[in-house]
Amino acid sequence: MTATLRVMNLTKTFGSFVAVDNISFSATQGEVVGFLGPNGAGKSTTMKMITGFLTPTAGTSYICGYDISEQPIQAKRIFGYLPEGAPSYTDMTVLQFINFIADIRGIDKASKAAKVNDVINKVNLQSVLKQRIETLSKGFRRRVGLAQALIHDPSVLILDEPTDGLDPNQKREIRKLISTMAKDKVIILSTHILEEVEAVCDRVIVLAAGKIMLDSTPKELSNRTPQKNTITALEEVFISIGTAYA
Repeated sequence: MTATLRVMNLTKTFGSFVAVDNISFSATQGEVVGFLGPNGAGKSTTMKMITGFLTPTAGTSYICGYDISEQPIQAKRIFGYLPEGAPSYTDMTVLQFINFIADIRGIDKASKAAKVNDVINKVNLQSVLKQRIETLSKGFRRRVGLAQALIHDPSVLILDEPTDGLDPNQKREIRKLISTMAKDKVIILSTHILEEVEAVCDRVIVLAAGKIMLDSTPKELSNRTPQKNTITALEEVFISIGTAYA
């Protein structure tokens, strides 16, 4: 099965407030697509709707052909999702939690130990396996969240700020991991950081006020933003496309 993601006319309103406004795009296997935008742009809300964790006001998404609204079980079997905040059962140890997720994902006993060990090594959790998650730093919690998203080797990977809270070395490791996995998956990641888009993304979708303002390449985005400072560069992006930075 070729990995695909198709997002069609996703809209989310909260009363009179339009959080996401008629967003459509598609991505195919081998693409890493970055959602770039300031806080409140609609990045996380869009990801929650794509993955079925938030019901859209209108529109839907198709994950490898499965409609998340009509076929949620089939769709959820083949994607991995790292939400903002990396929620987990914090009274569990890291190893208990990853084993629990492996069981929930239906990984068979014959391959479970190997897959758990593999994902632990991928995100470098060896030093904290026996610690309760509630005792971990923000960076380690983020890596635990990434481990649960990867344990079943999903075809589509949705990552909400995957490097948030990581130190520079850890960020490089995770970016390298994303690049390594990209050839076999569709990967969507959100970020504030232009450097991250340039490091791992093939495409960048700039969001503002719940709308897609730009769908282009990192090179084209870089041409619009000579400064690499996150906030300054974002301001330049929105000025260049004629949109107020909010």
